[in-house]
Amino acid sequence: MKRILVIEDNETNMYLIGFILKKNGYEVTEARSGEEGVEFAIKEKPDLILMDIQLPGIDGLEATKRIRKLEADRKTPIIALTSYAMTGDREKSLAAGCTGYIEKPINPDTFMGEIEKYL
Repeated sequence: MKRILVIEDNETNMYLIGFILKKNGYEVTEARSGEEGVEFAIKEKPDLILMDIQLPGIDGLEATKRIRKLEADRKTPIIALTSYAMTGDREKSLAAGCTGYIEKPINPDTFMGEIEKYL
């Protein structure tokens, strides 16, 4: 079973994302801050990370940079999940080390297709 780490501080978003992933057969680990996400990413070694950009403490971009720095030989896919939709935000996410970018609110009908491209 593939393991996905979801780093998200909004309870409604966490519930929806977790529900969709579990319904599709994935094991889900939840982190609610950037620091907790970095810790879980290194400890749990997930197959994919879904990273909110606006987080308490360190933001998702900084958390992504830290994970990339700490990963020795792995290149875990990290997908930015963000309500930021401004010009240049996708590029900032990719420059920080994200593999992909999904805008919120997520579309439950297309979400799994987006996720499975990276697994």
